Amino acid sequence: MLVGAPDHGLQVRLAEEHLEELARLTDTAGGDVVGTLVQRVSRPHPRFYIGEGKARQLADEARNKKADLVVFDEELSPAQGKNLEDLLGVRVIDRSELILDIFATRARSREARMQVELAQLVYLLPRLRRMWNHLSRIRGGIGLRGPGETQLETDRRLIGTRIGELRRKLQDVAKARAVQRKSREGKFRAALVGYTNAGKSSLLRSLSGSELFVEDRLFATLDSAT
Repeated sequence: MLVGAPDHGLQVRLAEEHLEELARLTDTAGGDVVGTLVQRVSRPHPRFYIGEGKARQLADEARNKKADLVVFDEELSPAQGKNLEDLLGVRVIDRSELILDIFATRARSREARMQVELAQLVYLLPRLRRMWNHLSRIRGGIGLRGPGETQLETDRRLIGTRIGELRRKLQDVAKARAVQRKSREGKFRAALVGYTNAGKSSLLRSLSGSELFVEDRLFATLDSAT
């Protein structure tokens, strides 16, 4: 189920386009949209982003339509996501998390997979408490955590370590790419740049005769091609 909470100042047509694109993103991720709820807001509600009454209406509609996932078009804070999940009883994500999920399934090259993993971990880190709330009791562990450290603290430490490792590896990739670019200096170069699903892969395939993957979906291809 999709939720839009555009600002009062946003034009109606733009708000509609945002939700239409969110529906296409959901389709790309493999989901089926069973309903949509919209509420214009002057400012986000601190607990639910949308108003409390609207949030309870959302809970009723999600239950009646048997929705197992609710996707917000606007970015939710970790606290808002947790409050909504507690109220709705189903998983709640926002546009950013949905796009990262799509990226994870579309990344093919080693560099792209590392970039996606890094983005997911950076997004996940402040939201760990929401995911591990049910594991808040103290648990010991051999070789992983000290006395009295919770599972949440362990995961934060491990994720922080992995983020640092990925950043170092991506720096190495960037250095190697710079060397490759230098070796091509003096040669004619052109680039195709555009929004997702604008037809870049289709055009490059037509121009080059290569067997690039082409599909009429948002973020169907993620890796750059040469």
